[in-house]
Amino acid sequence: MQAAAQSAKQAVQDAWAKRPLIISGPCSAETEEQLVSTAQRLAATGKVNMLRAGIWKPRTKPGMFEGIGAKGLPWLQKAKELTGLPTAVEVATAKQVQDALTFDVDVLWIGARTTVNPFSVQEVADALRGVDVPVLIKNPINPDLELWSGAVERVARAGVKQIGLIHRGFSSYGNSEYRNAPMWHLAIEMKRRNLELPIINDPSHICGRRDILFSTAQKAIDLDFDGLMIESHIDPDNAWSDAKQQVTPERLKEMLDEIIWRKEDINSEEYHAALETLRQQINHLDDELMQILSQRMKIADKIGAYKKENNITILQTNRWNEILERVADNGEKLGLSREFITKYFDAVHMESINHQKKVMDA
Repeated sequence: MQAAAQSAKQAVQDAWAKRPLIISGPCSAETEEQLVSTAQRLAATGKVNMLRAGIWKPRTKPGMFEGIGAKGLPWLQKAKELTGLPTAVEVATAKQVQDALTFDVDVLWIGARTTVNPFSVQEVADALRGVDVPVLIKNPINPDLELWSGAVERVARAGVKQIGLIHRGFSSYGNSEYRNAPMWHLAIEMKRRNLELPIINDPSHICGRRDILFSTAQKAIDLDFDGLMIESHIDPDNAWSDAKQQVTPERLKEMLDEIIWRKEDINSEEYHAALETLRQQINHLDDELMQILSQRMKIADKIGAYKKENNITILQTNRWNEILERVADNGEKLGLSREFITKYFDAVHMESINHQKKVMDA
């Protein structure tokens, strides 16, 4: 019995250490047959390291399918026994943590709707004290890195040693081809802040539709994510939840075979020498940009002084619109996207306003 437990624990550690780490399974466990069959077909691909299944499903409105509940945990346990795949489920309460661990779930994850609430995260963290189980933490629904970081800190303070991140996109409340806007810059910043933590991408929840799963997954791998969590179902079109974003195990294998798996680094002196030369060029250009921006702000200070003397408002909307239109047009001619130019000059403009405000307040 002890040897079997140690073997199972080692299997979890081996899966956790995989790069890329591929987690897959149905959005929701619906029936024992559906879950076990999906698991067996996923295992047969030879591409999946961990089996996921939604047992409890937090929903926006009451009356929607909120998961099969704890009665699905024995099905998940059986699927693990038949396939050897370690299992992962989402938990949002202390009771769910207890139930999941009772049925030997190997990895837990905290979902986006839980991460957004520090009280809920703390409840889960308290339930994990003294438990040796890896925990993945999804980004909160809203684009707030401090909430995400806070969840990581709460779980870490509970003594959890193995923590990972899941990027599943953010609600943007605007027209988008995505169900949840990826906002890659936020995931990149979270990765920068937590270099020691693995981060995997969840293209299923980002996309909300299967036709753009591949391109989103490829971008994540290009950005050096440590793995993917992709929902899979034996009959996606008739799934009880999130039918449009799920794929069959066989289609998942095709996608994973098509992805170009890139490396962060290679052991080559020639490669490093060439890259270092290019990086030095970027460093010099960045230094020049900083000098130019500094000169621009000194002129903004003079403009602020003139406006103060003549009681003129800081914000000149028509002038700013003219500047933005001019630089956006010029930027596009130089190969820069209008979106980038707008974001960049918005930041420059706000810094200019701050400089002028300091002059006026002096």
